[in-house]
Amino acid sequence: MKQNINKILPVLFGFFVMGFADVVGIANSYAKQDFNLSETVAGLIPSMVFIWFLLLSVPAAMAMNRFGSKKMVQLSNAVTFIGMLLPFISYNLTTCLTAFAFLGIGNTILQVSLNPLLTNVVKGSALTSSLTAGQVIKAASSFCGPFIAAFAAGTLGNWKYLFPIYAAITLLSATWLLATPINEEVHSEASTSVGSVFGILKDRTILFLFLGIFFICGVDVGVNTVSPKLLIGRAGWTVEKAGIASSVYFICRTAGSLIGAVALSKINGIRWFRWNIIPAAIVFATLFFVKGTAAMLIVIGLTGFLCSSVFPIIYAEAMKARPEKANEISGLMIMGVSGGAVIPPCMGILTDLTGNLNGSLAVIGVCLLYLLLCSLKLSKA
Repeated sequence: MKQNINKILPVLFGFFVMGFADVVGIANSYAKQDFNLSETVAGLIPSMVFIWFLLLSVPAAMAMNRFGSKKMVQLSNAVTFIGMLLPFISYNLTTCLTAFAFLGIGNTILQVSLNPLLTNVVKGSALTSSLTAGQVIKAASSFCGPFIAAFAAGTLGNWKYLFPIYAAITLLSATWLLATPINEEVHSEASTSVGSVFGILKDRTILFLFLGIFFICGVDVGVNTVSPKLLIGRAGWTVEKAGIASSVYFICRTAGSLIGAVALSKINGIRWFRWNIIPAAIVFATLFFVKGTAAMLIVIGLTGFLCSSVFPIIYAEAMKARPEKANEISGLMIMGVSGGAVIPPCMGILTDLTGNLNGSLAVIGVCLLYLLLCSLKLSKA
């Protein structure tokens, strides 16, 4: 048992590195302030992270089948480590964008390969609880991100010191995993291909669910990005203090995930989806009008709580729709995370056009409307 724990812990620690991608929410606000960016240009920061899920998820899965999940996790650590050093060496807009691109590439490879690596050290009934533990660790990392940025800005003198902190944690993760022997099965041939993944989109149900993943990831990154800006713009908070909005969102999302995991063992997933997304859309709509700090934080937290189970429900429905195409559908759903790359620039463009953050809220509102329609359509299926 002790030997298993010694193998499980370094793999689970990788989920903490996985959570680094969510720092783009507060990083967006810091970079906008430091480089005097428009909302449109600032919206490119999340895109530099999440566009790689569209471009690399299937190739990464194919490479994993050939080289093994542990080597792919270590590759992701190397890419992330290099990226996190760049803004510390030279701090400018180009190095920041490049750093987030490296973070996105590393995170894509990590998300594709870390769960399969976990299955090599955890078997049977313990696997589900270990996967849940991994998601909780990832959420804890997302929650800590704004506080680490605020610590770097307030105590160390500049938020850019967040990058070497993340580099050091990534190096620790890589070293710990390197020192841990893990036996895994390596396949010589890839079980998925780019053609098979895109071909399955001809199935209207799969396309509908893929767009659901795309839009829920857009909501997730969008709310994470706009939340600090609401406190800065409407409540006059500093960037350092405004990071609390992202942390509220993530801690409520974590609580929702834990409650959802229990509820989904007893309640039909589609029903739970509908029960959550309808009030989520209604609650979020109040952000167009509320101005008080407490009210905004409550709405942000409730949105995270109510949307927390949407991704796994849609993912599960897609897998059940075509079980004989499990590999292709898995790759396709991971590609849907690229919604986090597309939605923020749309938010930035509309915000610049309207002159206020209601433009960003409108884009997120459209995403929630699609998800509401998705829940109703699935209920009739």
